[in-house]
Amino acid sequence: MVLGNASGADNSFRSPELVMGAKTISVDEAKALFDNRAVFIDVRNPRLFGRKHIPGAIHLDLKTHFTESAVSEVVSKDQPVVIYCSGIKCSRSYRATEKAVAWGFTSVHYFRGGIIAWKNAAYPMEGSEISSK
Repeated sequence: MVLGNASGADNSFRSPELVMGAKTISVDEAKALFDNRAVFIDVRNPRLFGRKHIPGAIHLDLKTHFTESAVSEVVSKDQPVVIYCSGIKCSRSYRATEKAVAWGFTSVHYFRGGIIAWKNAAYPMEGSEISSK
């Protein structure tokens, strides 16, 4: 059994609250960083990213495209970066944040609540499932 996937196979899984070397942020802190034009990296799979994501987020699927060189192409080592996935039942942002810190990125923000917290806060989103009101 694989723990920490977003499929819900293990409903008891919760991503860790902290990543050494990174700052865990709330949805409101994420929005403040968004407003200040921090780089957001979405590490979910392409299907989920296509359905909805934070506007302007860079898509680097953890399993296929999240590499040190790919991250370095979109953010410098000391520039603020926010890493997110589906939320607390998904381990992708936790694992990606650990990697970014290990690669020497120094202003890494772990947005544990992810797209679910962002949506619940009614912050802007874009993608194929977003309807205009």
